[in-house]
Amino acid sequence: MPEETVYADLKFQDSHKKEETQKSDKCGRKVSSAASHSQHKTVMILTLLCLLLFIGVVILGVYTTLESEMIKSNQLQSIKEELQRNVSLQLMENLNNSKKIKKLSAMLQNIATQLCQELYNKNPEHKCKPCPKGSQWYKNSCYSEANGYKTWQESVKFCSSQNASLLKVKNKDELEFIKSKKLQDYWLALSPRKDHVYYEALSEKMFLSEWFEGSKYDLNRMMYCRYIDRVYVYSADCTIKKKIMCEKTASKVQVESVLNGLPDGSL
Repeated sequence: MPEETVYADLKFQDSHKKEETQKSDKCGRKVSSAASHSQHKTVMILTLLCLLLFIGVVILGVYTTLESEMIKSNQLQSIKEELQRNVSLQLMENLNNSKKIKKLSAMLQNIATQLCQELYNKNPEHKCKPCPKGSQWYKNSCYSEANGYKTWQESVKFCSSQNASLLKVKNKDELEFIKSKKLQDYWLALSPRKDHVYYEALSEKMFLSEWFEGSKYDLNRMMYCRYIDRVYVYSADCTIKKKIMCEKTASKVQVESVLNGLPDGSL
């Protein structure tokens, strides 16, 4: 009987130890599993924080780069605008200088022309004269008288060969000048007509009222051309021969020719 009791107690104790051991294993496993889960969460959080930090650094770098590029772009734009302003100012200054030079050149040309006119009045063949030798200078025109007599059409061709035209009146000043010459029997640069006009007073209007085409007329038929006799204009058969006076535009007076032609000490 006592032996059975002892055996039962030992079995109970062994059984109790096994249970304690199993409980201890289970708790250890649970504690270990919880610790592993906590570490995993910590790693995840740290990884996320690192990723966020990396993204922040990248964004900051991009923003800094963009800001730097914007500053450079603004600086370049400012430089460009400044250059454009400088170029505009330079162009305006050049334009103003050009206008001043043109104005001064025109003034100098007028002074040279006036001086040359005075020299010409004293010496009709002065070298400053802007007309061919032997011709007469008045205002902006040169008048050259040809030798001999020619028909109206021959006269037109002759003047054309001299880069000139037959005598004509362009304004009132020229009208008074031609009247003062008291020319007789000189062909005029007026178109041939089929009707005969006995005479009419010389005026600049008769030259403005028609288009002169001297080289395009067939004068084999009876046509009337006009000529000057003092202050009147008459008609005559275009095949009749009369005097010739050609007119051409005067060249510009050369300033150097005026200065070289002035007496010493006159300036």
